[in-house]
Amino acid sequence: MTTAELIGADPGWLITVKALLVFIVCVVLTLLSVWGERRLVGRMQQRPGPNRVGPFGLIQALADGVKLALKEDLIPAAADKIVFVLAPIISATTCFMSFAVIPITGPVTLFGQKTAMQLTDLSVGVLYVLAIASVGVYGIILAGWSSGSTYPLLGGLRSSAQVISYEIAMGLSLVAVFIYAGSMSTSDIVAAQTSWWYGVVLFPSFAIYAISMVGETNRAPFDLAEAEGELVGGFHTEYSSLKFALFFLAEYVNIIAVSALATTLFLGGYHAPPFLGFTENWLGGWFTAIWFFSKVLVFFFVFVWLRGTLPRLRYDQFMQFGWKVLIPVSIMWILVVATLRILSLQGAPKIVVVAFASAVVFLIMAVNIGFENAKKKKLEEIIDDADAPSFAVPQLPNSITSINVSNKEGVDRG
Repeated sequence: MTTAELIGADPGWLITVKALLVFIVCVVLTLLSVWGERRLVGRMQQRPGPNRVGPFGLIQALADGVKLALKEDLIPAAADKIVFVLAPIISATTCFMSFAVIPITGPVTLFGQKTAMQLTDLSVGVLYVLAIASVGVYGIILAGWSSGSTYPLLGGLRSSAQVISYEIAMGLSLVAVFIYAGSMSTSDIVAAQTSWWYGVVLFPSFAIYAISMVGETNRAPFDLAEAEGELVGGFHTEYSSLKFALFFLAEYVNIIAVSALATTLFLGGYHAPPFLGFTENWLGGWFTAIWFFSKVLVFFFVFVWLRGTLPRLRYDQFMQFGWKVLIPVSIMWILVVATLRILSLQGAPKIVVVAFASAVVFLIMAVNIGFENAKKKKLEEIIDDADAPSFAVPQLPNSITSINVSNKEGVDRG
């Protein structure tokens, strides 16, 4: 029996139980993610991180949540009160909805019923996730607009432009997966990766998606919508108490959601690595959930690693990278994948497929080198044509010795 047939036979009470389990797991993972990020970044910055509340500071995230809930809830006088309250609810709700089509385990037994830890299996499941992620952006945009303040408005506008550009690249990166899997269903895509993961076969798509998901979640170095050095706090500057906590929750659940989607599409989902496939039957099939969340945690560690090591990009660099690099490369890669897929399905010899792929790689490298040379030449021309400054420029000393001599003469005169 396929996963879709198992899920389709679920009674209503079992669907409710699975939805509750997914919600609890997401909330618990959010608390652990906050704690884990602070500990990891603390180690990267040579400080301990939270270590007082509970063993190893494990209850610190829970204490922070209680503190936020007990704070005074303020609404600015100039805010649109209804939209101001709805915005964080939209952001938090849509993040949880993404997990409806994510297959967390293979066939398992839950309360005596044979099922799989997936709420529903849509034929266009990946498009559903992308659509839900797009709706979630409305929460950020409406939060910035409804606050009645300049900085939140700028953060909301940045977020809208950011998501439009990076969602295009993210959607294009998934086209190659659809071509190879022959389906947009998440369970079918996982089933198609029994021998080779698409993260290996379609590595350029995997790399583009990994970059795009960091931009999609407004995380460093792409956190331009809430850049505290420029916009105070960005779109949530005017928020406090539980409404701010909802944005906080939405950010981390969204990180887990895009990581879960990347695991499903590129790393075989809940399947074990090929040489450890025998472990999938352990614990009655529940051990597959351990493999799934292990892969998700690897992605989360990369998120934290990027935050702890890379500086924030300028907004023009960020948008230029999305429109001029990721999107054109995605389109070109789709053409290559489609051609290779047709050649392989028509029974073309492997040498022909390899030769075509090599020719495309060399062509891309030649075009890239040509653009770099043209850019360098244009920059040299600009420097050569630049006029000399009209103001007096003092002559620089020829060596460090002359600087030291002049400093010594100044000291002697003093």
